[in-house]
Amino acid sequence: MQTVNIHEAKTQLSKLIDQAVHGESFIIAKAGKPMVKVTKIDAPEPSSKKRLGFMQGQISTPKDFDEMGKAEIAKLLGWNN
Repeated sequence: MQTVNIHEAKTQLSKLIDQAVHGESFIIAKAGKPMVKVTKIDAPEPSSKKRLGFMQGQISTPKDFDEMGKAEIAKLLGWNN
């Protein structure tokens, strides 16, 4: 496994990350002392489907939605209309 010092890691970070993504982990050292190991993570691939609006056209909201059940609620709570 490759070991690089902090300065080298800063100057070649993009290249090192590409290597890690392709399975070549590396260690970053400070004054010759290993500090961290950089390796790729196995994150799930993002979904290609959009979730926002996925039921568009399948559900409709009544025009009087904000008034529905108003009388029943008032009766339950003891309010007088």
